[in-house]
Amino acid sequence: MDHYFETLFDYIEQIHDLPEGDKIVCKTYFKPVSFKKGTIISNSGEVPEFHNFIVSGHLRNYHINEWGEEITVDLNEGPRFFTSYLHFSQQTVSPEIIECLTDVELLQISYEGTLRSLAEGETQQAYTIKLFEQLMEENKQHIQDMNLLTAEQRYSKLLATRPNIARNIPLKYIASYLGIKPESLSRIRRELLNKC
Repeated sequence: MDHYFETLFDYIEQIHDLPEGDKIVCKTYFKPVSFKKGTIISNSGEVPEFHNFIVSGHLRNYHINEWGEEITVDLNEGPRFFTSYLHFSQQTVSPEIIECLTDVELLQISYEGTLRSLAEGETQQAYTIKLFEQLMEENKQHIQDMNLLTAEQRYSKLLATRPNIARNIPLKYIASYLGIKPESLSRIRRELLNKC
């Protein structure tokens, strides 16, 4: 299980220095877990129980709209943090479902554990703020891309910036995330391949 925490510490240290005492705090409150592909780790209609750090694997957040369609709102891969952020931080009921798209290895911290680690650690508050700022910037960029880029530009940008997502996640989920019909994304992929 050491590699779980080594991955976490390497990730955090790209954002903020992490003293040894804070590593001990992390090991106290983060719990290593693994899940099989297809596992739902957080369901709609529930208050998210955990903040997840993805050590390896791919997950998605989605909700079901009024017509019964699955709308993918986020795709993620390790290493990084991943949850229904607003609902976890406010401890409110979330409409989102978090599903494992591959086998995954996670470090999970409960809401109570989060509060305790913030109180006990020297740097937790500082790097948590930086993580949320990073997340907000990514969300803002995704909204801008959805409004300003063509479907082909959105997919090309995903290929360039997150190639593992494009390689390892089913096309229908990528299409939903990018706001493109699956058949249109299939056509765009064919056209891009023909250009190569």
